[in-house]
Amino acid sequence: MVDSVFVLMPAFNAGATIEKVFARVPSEARRRIRRFVVVNDGSGDDTAAALARLETQFSNLVVLTHATNRGYGETVKNLLRYARAEGADAAIVLHADGQYSPEKIADLLEPLDRDAADLVQGSRMLAGGALRGHMPLYKFVANKALTGIENWAFGMKLAEYHSGYMLYAKKALETIPFETFSGSFDFDLEMIVMARVLGLRIAEIAIPTIYAGEKSHLNPITYGFRVLSVVWRYRRGKYRAM
Repeated sequence: MVDSVFVLMPAFNAGATIEKVFARVPSEARRRIRRFVVVNDGSGDDTAAALARLETQFSNLVVLTHATNRGYGETVKNLLRYARAEGADAAIVLHADGQYSPEKIADLLEPLDRDAADLVQGSRMLAGGALRGHMPLYKFVANKALTGIENWAFGMKLAEYHSGYMLYAKKALETIPFETFSGSFDFDLEMIVMARVLGLRIAEIAIPTIYAGEKSHLNPITYGFRVLSVVWRYRRGKYRAM
C-alpha cells in the first residue's frame, strides 16, 4: 500500500463548490491522505474565504495562491511541482468544481497499491457511466471521436483521454518533464502521451459522470483543436525527442 498520498486541487472561482468536495472525501480516504494542496488560481469570487474556512477544519491543508489567473495547466504544474518536492508517493489531481467524485479516491489508489500502474486516469467512458451521468450528447460524441483518433495515433486502447481526474505515482512525477507542457487543458493529455513514450504503466478506473450545472471554463472547440495538435506533434516525434 502506497504511503504519502497527496490530493492536489486546482481552484478557479470555486467558492460555491470546493467545501462540498472536501466534505465528500470518505473517511477511509482521509486517513491515507498526508496532505491536501489547493492552488487558488486568481479567483475573483469567494474561493479564498472558503479555503480559509477549510483550513480551520483540515490541519493538513496547504493553500497556494496565484495573484492572477495562470490557467489550468500552469496551476497543475505548480501542484505537481509541490508534490514532487515534498516526496509524495501518489499525487491525485481532484478538481474543485465537484465534477469528479472524491468517493473514488481509494479506487484510483488501488492499481498503485498492487504496483500495477504509474499513472491512473478516472474514466467516465468506462462501464457506460457517461450517458447515465447526463454527459451532453455532443460532448459524448466528440469524446468518442477524439479518443478513436488518439488510440490510433498513440497505439493505445484507452476508453478516453479527456478526464482530468488523474493520479501520478512517484515515478511519473520524477520522470515526466511536465514543466515543458501546455498551460491549458490539454496538459493532462500530454502527461498521458509522455507516460506512453517513457514506457510507464497506465491504468483506467471507472468513475461516475457528474453534471450539476457547474460552470465549465473549457472551450470545447479550442480544446478539440489542442488535442489534435498534441496528436500531430506526437506523430512528428516531438515527445520522443524530449
